[in-house]
Amino acid sequence: MQKMLVLMVMILTMLIAGIAVAATFTDNKNGTVLDSATGLMWQQGEPGSLTWTDALSYCNGLSLGGNSDWRLPNITELESITDDGKYNPAIDTTYFPNVHASVYWSSTTDANDANYAWNVYFFLGSVHHNPKSFSYFVRCVRGGQ
Repeated sequence: MQKMLVLMVMILTMLIAGIAVAATFTDNKNGTVLDSATGLMWQQGEPGSLTWTDALSYCNGLSLGGNSDWRLPNITELESITDDGKYNPAIDTTYFPNVHASVYWSSTTDANDANYAWNVYFFLGSVHHNPKSFSYFVRCVRGGQ
């Protein structure tokens, strides 16, 4: 019982201190990566930079790894693949080797301004919001929701 309590306190301390528990990725060797911590499958590469509307269309039309149910990730999903212990880029480059230390779109519209959407800046892993008319990178996801 005491060991369990100590373990729980350690985990809680790590979370409060902002230390991320690393995701467990698997390279499916077909252009996709599975995150067993979330059950999400990620596009390993990306098509380049697109506007938010074009990013939505691209992901919805993507056929990859034998699947065609791809979508643009929401902000929580996109941030889940950041690695707080890394920067430039703040992601595991073993599984995402050609990632840009730049901004990637999420599907989440800013509730205060429908012309803006939330995104992750993978240089630091930080979350921002920018006009949907800007062009940023895209990484599609499937599963979840």
